[in-house]
Amino acid sequence: MTGIISLEGLEFHAFHGVYAHERESGNWFEIDVSVETDFSKGAANDELEGTVNYVTIFQIVKAEMEKPSKLLETVAEKIVNDILTQLPSALSVKLKLSKINPPIGGKCARATIQLEKKR
Repeated sequence: MTGIISLEGLEFHAFHGVYAHERESGNWFEIDVSVETDFSKGAANDELEGTVNYVTIFQIVKAEMEKPSKLLETVAEKIVNDILTQLPSALSVKLKLSKINPPIGGKCARATIQLEKKR
C-alpha cells in the first residue's frame, strides 16, 4: 500500500539569492514537500519502522535551508536528493519552494519552483 507523507507550509528565514543583499539580510521561504512511500509495514505494526518519519523529512529540509545558495533550483535539487538518499523507502519526492516577496522591482507575493523526482 503506497501513500504520500507531506509537510506543508514549512517556513524558513534563509540566505538564498543571487543578489548580495539577499545573501546578507536573507528572506522568508516556504516549502511544501511530499514523499511517496509504502505504508504497509508501518500501518500493520502501528510503528514508525516501516514508514517515513516526517520529523526526518523536516530535519533534511532544515539542514539544506541553512546552507546559502544562489538559486532556488539548487536548494530544491539538494533537498530532493538528500531525501532520496537518506530515506531508502522513499519512492518519489515532490517539492515546492517559494521565496516570499522576491526582489524583482515590483509587487510579487512569491517566486516558486517545483521539482519532482522518482527513484
